[in-house]
Amino acid sequence: MHKKSLDIITFGESMGLFYPEGTRGLGQGGPLAQSFGGAESNVAIGLARLGCRPGWFSLLGDDPVGTGIHQALRGEGVDVSRVRFTNEAPTGLMLRESLRGKLSVYYYRAGSAASLLKASDIDADYIASASILHITGITPALGEGCIEAVREAVRIAKANGVVVSFDPNLRLKLWSLEQARPILLELAAAADYFLPGYDELKLLWESEDEAFILDQAAKLPGISVIKSAGVDNLILEPGKAPVRIPFERAEQVVDTVGAGDGFCAGFLAGISKGYSTEEAVRLGGLTGSLVVQAPGDWEALPTWREVERIRGLSSHIER
Repeated sequence: MHKKSLDIITFGESMGLFYPEGTRGLGQGGPLAQSFGGAESNVAIGLARLGCRPGWFSLLGDDPVGTGIHQALRGEGVDVSRVRFTNEAPTGLMLRESLRGKLSVYYYRAGSAASLLKASDIDADYIASASILHITGITPALGEGCIEAVREAVRIAKANGVVVSFDPNLRLKLWSLEQARPILLELAAAADYFLPGYDELKLLWESEDEAFILDQAAKLPGISVIKSAGVDNLILEPGKAPVRIPFERAEQVVDTVGAGDGFCAGFLAGISKGYSTEEAVRLGGLTGSLVVQAPGDWEALPTWREVERIRGLSSHIER
């Protein structure tokens, strides 16, 4: 029996992020700020800030961007002991701009280090050391080797009693819907927790009929947590009536990037802490609402102390 030294392990591509400061767009001159982002590493940071023990791994280019990502994650309290660096490919990059209220993102990730991931890169003992494995649909979109890596991670998790969480994170800039659909539905069927957005389900099941969509999700063996089903998040648990949980209200919306990752971090933190599914969804809704109130992919992810204060479970002392 493996000792569960980590609460949640996740893996996938994290990229260097560059964006213009001020009102200028890309290509218009002016300085660029830098950071990094990636769905899985964002979730890992969120989990660490919420008092969990997360691990994240990937292939990073042996370059300053990759080194910076590794150091930042380690500094946030994420276990990065299985991260590998390679000279065969660079760390991926993304450029972002927000002009006149419209957000645009440009990816430079073809042939990146993370796209070289393959099944043999999955450390079975490491996966088995966690209580939960969290995967997204972004990683298999990076190539055939990455698809097999995700499948191998799920296989190892299942063989070792590790709970599998799956956020489809459908990205049509990376692959077509026809390519994505069978892989994402395969992973949804393997997941203990399936965390799709309602709009993603409309695409995956090629339907606008809510009754049909919810019926399909209800047939999955795991628990489905459907984000943004109307003005609610919806829980479909086998053998139980559907549960709708209203959105957590945000006082202001500054930047919606990373909201879904914030929700996943809060939800998984709740599950890790022994919360019921409903309680975990409420926590996910709260963390997601906090993320959108400040800029950044992961910078606005809240700490457990902040969450407790907002929920009224601890006192806030001002000095």
